[in-house]
Amino acid sequence: MSARTLRLGTRKSLLAVTQAQLVADELSRRTGYAVELVGVTTEGDVSKALLAQIGGTGVFVNALRERLLSGGVDFAVHSLKDLPTAPGVGITLAAVPQREDPRDALCGSAKLADLPRGARVGTGSPRRMAQLRALRHDLEVVPIRGNADTRLRKVTEGELDAVVLACAGLSRIDRLDEAAEIFDPDQMLPAPGQGALAVECAADRPDLAELLAAVDDPATRAAVTAERTVLAALEAGCSAPVGAYAAEVEQKLHLTANVVALDGTRQVRLSASGHPQDAARLGGDLAARLFAEGADQLMGERHIEPR
Repeated sequence: MSARTLRLGTRKSLLAVTQAQLVADELSRRTGYAVELVGVTTEGDVSKALLAQIGGTGVFVNALRERLLSGGVDFAVHSLKDLPTAPGVGITLAAVPQREDPRDALCGSAKLADLPRGARVGTGSPRRMAQLRALRHDLEVVPIRGNADTRLRKVTEGELDAVVLACAGLSRIDRLDEAAEIFDPDQMLPAPGQGALAVECAADRPDLAELLAAVDDPATRAAVTAERTVLAALEAGCSAPVGAYAAEVEQKLHLTANVVALDGTRQVRLSASGHPQDAARLGGDLAARLFAEGADQLMGERHIEPR
């Protein structure tokens, strides 16, 4: 770290750079440090395979963490839902900035209920696939990869009738107006950590971690801690059909999580409330209840039953 200049590692996609710049601007405003963005290519950026096929966990993160540990960058910004639930060796989660809208959005010409029978809806997420099938068994859910622009183009060019994307990402790249419908969490639970960002630095840089904490939001950190503890306790990766959402209401943290069979026919969905300071315990206890209701059996089913 040179005098009052920090190097921020980020993926090179439009969304990743936009997110990193938001953090850079806020950190500069709060601390007076200048921030220089450094683009890094990750395994997930290079591979054309679906995330579930290449493992999903860490594919957008590992290269950035390597640059942190080698000193190539001072800190890194990730989409929090991309982070493995296990702590990175030698890595500190220094800040979780205030969360953007965590919900999912349907982008197309019509709301979900108004799509024709057999409509083709694209998503690369098993969680979204499972919940879409639970909402509309007649849909043809199509697995896709690519950035937001690539996915939206599949709709405008007529390849798909709709795609499901995160509200946060659409908002950050100024394309939220292309959403025909935003799903309430009662309809579709988001991915654990969706809409939130993670700011990481090397664990041997406590001075830097203290500086980065200027952009930390305690309410967001508590919510995503509860959500990601569910994911970790279920031993499920970011490509598993697990949804979780927590929010603080009247000084209580309310957490809901579900596991949905990939064919959409069955699900386990439970809720719990507790003090925000007990976020990790809240998530762990809810995961234990999900296990007791058979969630592990639903996660183990990787085929789709014929209709």
